[in-house]
Amino acid sequence: MNLWNRYYTPHTVEEAFSLLKTHDGAARVVAGGTDLLLEIRQGHRPPVEALVDITRIPELTRITQEGDLVIIGAGVTHTQIIRSELLARRATCLVESCGVIGGPQVRNVGTLGGNVAHALPAADGATSLVALDAEAEILQDGQRRWLPLLELYKGPGKSLLDPTHDLLLHLRFRLCGEGEATAFTRIMRPQGVALPVLGCALWVRMGDDGETIEDARVCIGPVAPVPTRATGVEEELRGRPFTGELLEQAIARAQAELHPRTSKYRATAEYRAEMIGVVLRRALPLAVRRAQTGEATPEGVGLQ
Repeated sequence: MNLWNRYYTPHTVEEAFSLLKTHDGAARVVAGGTDLLLEIRQGHRPPVEALVDITRIPELTRITQEGDLVIIGAGVTHTQIIRSELLARRATCLVESCGVIGGPQVRNVGTLGGNVAHALPAADGATSLVALDAEAEILQDGQRRWLPLLELYKGPGKSLLDPTHDLLLHLRFRLCGEGEATAFTRIMRPQGVALPVLGCALWVRMGDDGETIEDARVCIGPVAPVPTRATGVEEELRGRPFTGELLEQAIARAQAELHPRTSKYRATAEYRAEMIGVVLRRALPLAVRRAQTGEATPEGVGLQ
């Protein structure tokens, strides 16, 4: 069985958009293909007339810095993320989350843009992007525009973007500055494809005293149909010195407000609710310590 009839490798965004427009719904965007091609092969999606591969478009395969912003092309692979010294120092959680996606072969071809475009709430890269308060640049109806990342998500596997007509172009966020740091951790099944049971990404900014959490962003998932900020936990942390007592209060707030469901592929709701405390106890002190010391070395990158 043919998975597709035509395969295009455009070299510009305009060319890619033109191909989608010409095929009028019969072509789909593809990057690494680690989700789409498997779904077609397994019969979860029908074969397509044409695939439009964006990974030959130079502007979509670069990581660039503009002042305090970093701009990541939708075709940048997880391996590129892991190898970026800039991201390792100033967006550590993203390197840590991309470092546990699949195995080396998957990371070599799978893209951060694909992680987002697939719109699954368990996506590790997207979890970190939410904590980093990322934005996405899209091409829709012939117009480029930036929008908050979470606006792309409409439900499990449901995106604002139509992959037969629209393009995800870039992702951007502000890099960590002095007194700021991030961390990511996850719990996964140790066998098979190592699906995440629960993941947690955090960004913190410490006050001038080095002890008070001035601001925080927290994303724990999957606990909802789309990636979400744990706003109650953020409120609990803001403006308070980081102590063991505060950590336990933040965990209690998270467990009261977040309600993971039972998944036959991951774990029971009760187990996953208990694991909320585990991921916060790992990630929050690590992010705080990094913000206090300015030292950020990604942990567990590339390990199963």
